[in-house]
Amino acid sequence: MSSSSPPREPYVVEDCRGVLQLMSDGTVRRSAEPAFPVDVPEDDCGVEWKDVTWEPEHDLNVRLYRPGHLGAANDAQIPVVAYFHGGGFCLGSGRWPNFHAWCLRLAAELPAVVLSFDYRLAPEHRLPAAQEDGAKAMSWLRADAAADPWLADAADFARVFIAGDSAGGNIAHHIAATFGKTGLSPPVRLRGYVLLTPAMAGEARTRAELECPPDAFLTTEMCDRYARLSLPEGATRDHPAINPAGPEAPGLEAVEMAPVLVVAAERDVLRDRNVHYAQRMEEEWGKDVEYVEFAGVGHGFFQVDPWSERADELVRVVRRFVVDHMDSE
Repeated sequence: MSSSSPPREPYVVEDCRGVLQLMSDGTVRRSAEPAFPVDVPEDDCGVEWKDVTWEPEHDLNVRLYRPGHLGAANDAQIPVVAYFHGGGFCLGSGRWPNFHAWCLRLAAELPAVVLSFDYRLAPEHRLPAAQEDGAKAMSWLRADAAADPWLADAADFARVFIAGDSAGGNIAHHIAATFGKTGLSPPVRLRGYVLLTPAMAGEARTRAELECPPDAFLTTEMCDRYARLSLPEGATRDHPAINPAGPEAPGLEAVEMAPVLVVAAERDVLRDRNVHYAQRMEEEWGKDVEYVEFAGVGHGFFQVDPWSERADELVRVVRRFVVDHMDSE
């Protein structure tokens, strides 16, 4: 009489910072805890905020911010920043303390009304789901946010900037490629795009990827893992969803686009890809691109510590870009 061995328990196949685990049986385990702790001041930087479900089908949240010092006596309306968080298309939420702290700073110090959008995550929802949600968020911004009385006194929807970090910066690019400068009807007008260390990949290794130290906040191995989990089955890292300036990406010569700010970090594994993207956008596709590189820091430097001096410097860079372009034609 033969005895059969008991079924093997599912084991971890892929692990992303302990927050997301793909199991051998195909199931996905997610932790409710953020990837790392960040302090948030008790006074919320003087910013008022609230959560709204912007996409009921997938229970997607948007966190709305407005500077609290803008009262009824102040007629001046301020720009709007639609923000998309990072996380390799697999992790994150605007409700995580690091993204929340960063959006508090943007709202208080630009100042701006900030709309921090969640989007569908991989591997449950593979790309281009995240970029599709970015486009859908623009429709919500035009139809719902622009009509929200909680925002109406403060927000000038004729001065909208699309921003994001890492994966969110990638989403911001795809919104730019889809909507350009005039792709959203009034009252919304797009004035610029802010791509903070945007997530990009490719089959051919860059020098930054080959030389990335194993103790970096974001490593080459992590980038490959995010790509495996987020790309459509069978796609390579040259898929236009994550290589928007690569060999398979469509040209953007015909897209009329508002100015783009690309912020890179010298010690970031994505640095070389950000450089190549900015160069191709400007030199080949004729876009108005400003490239700013932060020396001596790596990926996520302003998310790991939103209160650091380098984060202060980044806020000033973003503020200058917004001020320079919020009234441009």
